[in-house]
Amino acid sequence: MAADEPLVLGIETSCDETGVGIVRGTTLLADAVASSVDTHARFGGVVPEIASRAHLEAMVPTIERALKEAGVSARDLDGIAVTSGPGLAGALLVGVSAAKAYAYALGKPLYGVNHLASHICVDQLEHGPLPEPTMALLVSGGHSSLLLAPDITSDVRPLGATIDDAAGEAFDKIARVLNLGFPGGPVIDRLAKEGDPKSIAFPRGLTGPRDAPYDFSFSGLKTSVARWIEAKRAAGEEVPVRDVAASFQEAVVDVLTRKAVRACKDEGVDHLMIGGGVAANSRLRALAQERCERAGIRLRVPRPGLCTDNGAMVAALGAEMVARNRRPSDLELSADSSLPVTEPHVPGKHQHAHDHDHVHEISKDNLYS
Repeated sequence: MAADEPLVLGIETSCDETGVGIVRGTTLLADAVASSVDTHARFGGVVPEIASRAHLEAMVPTIERALKEAGVSARDLDGIAVTSGPGLAGALLVGVSAAKAYAYALGKPLYGVNHLASHICVDQLEHGPLPEPTMALLVSGGHSSLLLAPDITSDVRPLGATIDDAAGEAFDKIARVLNLGFPGGPVIDRLAKEGDPKSIAFPRGLTGPRDAPYDFSFSGLKTSVARWIEAKRAAGEEVPVRDVAASFQEAVVDVLTRKAVRACKDEGVDHLMIGGGVAANSRLRALAQERCERAGIRLRVPRPGLCTDNGAMVAALGAEMVARNRRPSDLELSADSSLPVTEPHVPGKHQHAHDHDHVHEISKDNLYS
């Protein structure tokens, strides 16, 4: 870790996690998270208004915790990065507003970055600089995408995406049908280890010869599993929860890994990066490793804590923006719930000086130590 590498604070509020990370170059210094998932659990899913309120309450304490953990002062920062999209509009707005306020008060450049590109860039914090191009499979509650990134700061190309339910969304819905609570991914992963993945032949969506080779569909799978469970209950039979969990999970990860490996072969890329919350799934990791080794592909998967939404991934992409001299965002930056992955960040219209001389130094002294 060199002292001249950019020191960047990242803020992530796209869903129900208030994440604040601090990195220097590709070294993680702090990763503070405040989650509101327990509050949403009783509703069976994320409630946008509750998420926004939770972000508002957690923002300043989480930033202060991250600065303390990193052992740095806010004045030491070289930039502030924030997820500007995609995500829940209200939740994003809280993070963007906070980032703009800190950037303005501190006189630091602001970088509005893309949530999906951040999920790719976070792998640098664990496995070093990303290869160029990078092939990435992103799987989460809201996204299932295959992306080719020749340059993570400026050139991210979508090869395929879900046409209906994302993988993580399917996990949550099946967990709800099985009365397993929310979120569904971790509990299904745990129960599946005790079940037989071959016991029930659930369908593999979009795997026919005429189907889009890199797109995903999990809605049909979700419906098939739900109907299978309903038929068992209607017949008065006990539902083999562990076998259902294992068979459903196998159907999901089979499709994800099969298409990802095919994309690597087709594009001539000898490595695969997997990110997003579902990348914490143990069976996805194991099957991906098995298939990548067979195909001569090197697999990169961050540790589970860096797969779920966090501020470290935003800071990682922000640091890369600073290192590559990408144009900062304007203070007019807005939240964009549908920001396309082809826009890794939102550059400002003009190159600004970010010293903000009009902000009184006395005010800064009162705000920051």
